[in-house]
Amino acid sequence: MPKALLQIGEVNLLKYFRMKKIIVLVLVFQLSGCAEMQQVMNQFPQTQGIGGIDISGGLKEALNNGISKQVSKLTAVDGFYKNEAVKILLPEELKNVDSSLRKIGLGSMADEGLKVLNRAAEDAVKEATPIFVDAVRNMSFNDAKTILMGNENSATTYLQTSTSTALYGKFNPVIKNSFTKVGADKVWTNIITKYNAIPFVRKVNPDLTDYVTNQAMLGVFRMISVEEKNIRTNLNSRTSVLLQQVFAMQDKK
Repeated sequence: MPKALLQIGEVNLLKYFRMKKIIVLVLVFQLSGCAEMQQVMNQFPQTQGIGGIDISGGLKEALNNGISKQVSKLTAVDGFYKNEAVKILLPEELKNVDSSLRKIGLGSMADEGLKVLNRAAEDAVKEATPIFVDAVRNMSFNDAKTILMGNENSATTYLQTSTSTALYGKFNPVIKNSFTKVGADKVWTNIITKYNAIPFVRKVNPDLTDYVTNQAMLGVFRMISVEEKNIRTNLNSRTSVLLQQVFAMQDKK
């Protein structure tokens, strides 16, 4: 065989084996689930989803809508008291107190006791917004992806997980001060004194500050979940292009 042809054959042979090596490497990546490649990809900052849609921004807008539209309602007079979804009822240990007072003609005192608990909650919720704003601002891209493809209250659950400790720390002293501000401490001191004076009843001394704090927090998250569900299920509630784009992705899941 002429030397020139032999050299051409060697070149082609080298190209052939080089190509085979590349194909084998590609297959290795594919068969390994691309775990190593995924680790590399995770090093890059991600802020947008499919088609350049800002998933994180859309979820933040949705949560901010829930805070501004729904939580703000709770701060108004009767925001808790006349909203059956969040109205704070008496704890189990005080239901006997309520019924006993009504039996001896003190129903108006029992009504006032319930009202002032709700007034204290309305006063405390005004402190919630800055805490929520921080939690929304700190939402990561991965948080947003998980929330978007989660259930109908995934965003609310995120807020609940992210803010409950801070909210309790903020709400509890405010509730305590609100009891004095709205007169709840005097009303309930009078109620408990009257009840404990009834013969043969089991004496009570409830921690109403802790109870109302927890009930106020539940009410806040319940109202945010109302707005979240609305945005997820009602096309007309997606009031911006970004909300429409982001939640359209959820609709397709």
